[in-house]
Amino acid sequence: MGVLVGLSGGLHPNGYNCRNDWGSLMQKLSWMLLLLLASLVHAEDEKAMVVGSAEELKGITAQKIIWKKDGSEMVLIPGGAFEMGDHFNEGDSNELPVHTVALDAFYMDKTEVTVGQFKTFLDDSDYNWTGSRASVDKYSPTDDHPMIYVTWDDAVAYAEWVGKRLPTEAEWEYAARGGLQGQRYPWGGEVDNTKANYGNNAGTTTVTDSYPANGYGLYDVAGNVWEWCADWYGSDYYSNSPAKNPLGPDTGSKRVLRGGNWYSNTGSLRVAYRNGNYPNNRYYYYGFR
Repeated sequence: MGVLVGLSGGLHPNGYNCRNDWGSLMQKLSWMLLLLLASLVHAEDEKAMVVGSAEELKGITAQKIIWKKDGSEMVLIPGGAFEMGDHFNEGDSNELPVHTVALDAFYMDKTEVTVGQFKTFLDDSDYNWTGSRASVDKYSPTDDHPMIYVTWDDAVAYAEWVGKRLPTEAEWEYAARGGLQGQRYPWGGEVDNTKANYGNNAGTTTVTDSYPANGYGLYDVAGNVWEWCADWYGSDYYSNSPAKNPLGPDTGSKRVLRGGNWYSNTGSLRVAYRNGNYPNNRYYYYGFR
């Protein structure tokens, strides 16, 4: 920049026209400045805002946020409509009919809740978790692995402690699809063991960001651990589901689980696959986000 100080119009001692070269130089600098500003704006968009409560979220449209209490990174899932259900007639009747669902925008954790985050919850609250830490360590050996052996009630207790809630089944499927329409898996039509932890390939859970994220930046929406959702499970719910922000049946005996686990076959990894179990059940492949 210092080289430009004091330049004016006229002939340069070396014989070229300063005014013409000045204009050319300024044009180049203007383009460089525009590119710099564009990159700064992009960097600002990518920066995660730290948020501590649902009240603080009002009016925020950041693509990423960091939830202060548990340090989880959350991504904005844009509002929109999608066709929910099995487009390939590969599943059971509970995945039909395919129906259009519209959802408001929401934020979702990028990863499944980790062992470390759940430990912090237990240390910071008076919640009586009746699982076994030794059992968790067998399949999720580090603080960065997904928390397992959690019941639906455990998952809800964590969500209440941290100031969030479990996703609805419709929100979960919409987010898992990652912006793709009518695909079998979160990344498209095929699956292999480079994309997800399934089929006992790893022999245990894996660290929560070990495989590529989907189109919305979510990890392990297929494989690793089954994820509890907020809804009661209803095998025929799709026949009368509301078209806008469905919440699941009013009552039931089981709660929804989605996404498959590290031991699942490929059929359970499909984004349309539905599973449910009693809310007080806990297994080595049950977790949540």
